[in-house]
Amino acid sequence: MNDNNIKLERTLSLKAVVLFGLAYMTPLIVLGTFGVIASVSHGAVPTAYLITTVAMLFTAYSYGIMARTYPVSGSAYTYARRAIDSRVGFLVGWSVLLDYFFLPMVIWLIGAAYLNARFPEVPSWAFLLGFIGITTFLNIYGIKMASKVNSLLMVFQILVIGFFVLLSVRHVFSTGGTDALFSLAPFIGEDSGFTTIAAASAVAAYSFLGFDAVTTLTEETIEPKRNIPRAIMLTALIGGGIYVLVGYTTQLAHPGSDFADPDSAAFEIARMIGADLFGAIFLAGMVLAQFTSGLAAQASASRLLYAMGRDAVLPRKLFGALHPRFHTPVFSIVLTGCIGVIALFMDVLSAASFINFGAFIAFTMVNLSVIFLVSKDADAKRRYGVFKGMVVPLIGAMVNLWLMSKLDINAVILGLIWLLIGVAQLVYLTRFFRREPPEVAFDESDSGSGPESESEPATASADAHR
Repeated sequence: MNDNNIKLERTLSLKAVVLFGLAYMTPLIVLGTFGVIASVSHGAVPTAYLITTVAMLFTAYSYGIMARTYPVSGSAYTYARRAIDSRVGFLVGWSVLLDYFFLPMVIWLIGAAYLNARFPEVPSWAFLLGFIGITTFLNIYGIKMASKVNSLLMVFQILVIGFFVLLSVRHVFSTGGTDALFSLAPFIGEDSGFTTIAAASAVAAYSFLGFDAVTTLTEETIEPKRNIPRAIMLTALIGGGIYVLVGYTTQLAHPGSDFADPDSAAFEIARMIGADLFGAIFLAGMVLAQFTSGLAAQASASRLLYAMGRDAVLPRKLFGALHPRFHTPVFSIVLTGCIGVIALFMDVLSAASFINFGAFIAFTMVNLSVIFLVSKDADAKRRYGVFKGMVVPLIGAMVNLWLMSKLDINAVILGLIWLLIGVAQLVYLTRFFRREPPEVAFDESDSGSGPESESEPATASADAHR
């Protein structure tokens, strides 16, 4: 079979894409980071997450506009490239690679750390390689199978969260009665102020990467012009709602920010509200959460590499090829797995420091892409107007730049070094900016010359994939 005729297949429904985005976000992360955010906010976790949810919805809205206009893989890389400039798109894609490359590694590293803490007789590297091997196999076999595994494991994760909320409510009711269940204390905190809550919101923002990840599945989603924008907003809303609810009930059960160890505060609370049995169940939920999140993160990273490979920004023979049987970008999937092995020589903090710079670059540029799109395209300007098409995304861009300013200085330095390497690669590809970066059509029905007509059927490119 000719490799040029092998295409990604449209098999994912709206429900599957939303579940994929939620798996990427890992709802249990609200408990995994509860102690840290409680300490920074001085006991106002739900307020921190509420502010972050509202802020991220501005960016999610911009992602929805761009996904509807350009229903192809590539996410922020695609949007900046089409709406602003191909060279800008390259640098955005390069920045996003920092996020996508290292996020699976961090996820697998955290999961291995949890298992090693419970079973210290087994070396951490064995758990790490196990995570990498299983998720790599599932993603190579096919996104449809991976999405089914995600759905099953997400059910268990949601059940753990549900029991945590119910046990927290029971604990509060048994100690303070009905009146204690309805309190503004978790939103106010102890000696909290705008500065402390804002700082905590910046930390909480790192949990909202899922609505970005779903855009990389555009070419494998049924009716992408309709379902991808919906999936983006639903992922942000559902994820944010879970974070606020769990933050509220957990903060009720354990007011304030005094923990034996903030990094493992949720385990302390789990034992308090449900004894050792629930503590064990909670640990199982955390490990499975890391697995589902790693599965989604690796798939999204490989799809971004595949999109860049098709454009010859990366070597096309390696990155732009699909397996003739599985119709998946095997080389990119295996590469992300190999990068995960670097975690053997790193700890969680040093690995996580790589992630945030690229994420905020992507969020900011997607918002700016909407502004460029509306300013250049008459149809877009007529559809979205000045407020929806310029004011809302401008607010989103400013919020993300503000959040970026809260990053650790080491993360910023590392991010800038990575960006400079990307500039050097861009100079090489364009022969010192004398020509455009390499560019090819994203699918057989898309010329890549501009926004697709709204009158074009949403499934126009689906036939080319079958």
